Amino acid sequence: MDNRNASEEKPVQRSKSFSFKTPSETCAACQKTVYPMERLVANNLIFHTVCFCCKHCNAKLSLGTYAALQGEFYCKPHYQQLFKSKGNYDEGFGRKQHKELWASKDAESITKTA
Repeated sequence: MDNRNASEEKPVQRSKSFSFKTPSETCAACQKTVYPMERLVANNLIFHTVCFCCKHCNAKLSLGTYAALQGEFYCKPHYQQLFKSKGNYDEGFGRKQHKELWASKDAESITKTA
C-alpha cells in the first residue's frame, strides 16, 4: 500500500485564531485609521504624528514638546502664556473658575435647605 495517497486525502487544517490583521485604531484628532508607522500615543490617546498639534497655534507637537490640560494639547510656550495671562488654569484656557462653580453649588445647597 502506498502511504502518499493516505496523506493526500486529509486536508491541512490551519488555525483560525491567528490573523495578520491588527485591530483598527483611529486618530483622536481626525478620526481616521492610524497605521503603526504613523502612530503616536499621548495621554492614552492615539494620534497620527502630523495630527498631534497645539490647540492654540496649531504647531506640530512631539512627546517632549507638549503640555496637556483636560484633554487639550498645547505647545509649552502657549501653555505657559495662557496660564500667565489670567494667573490660573481655568480662565486662561477659557473655562469658569472653580470658585464660581463652588459659589453656584453653595447657592443651590442654601436654596434646598431653606
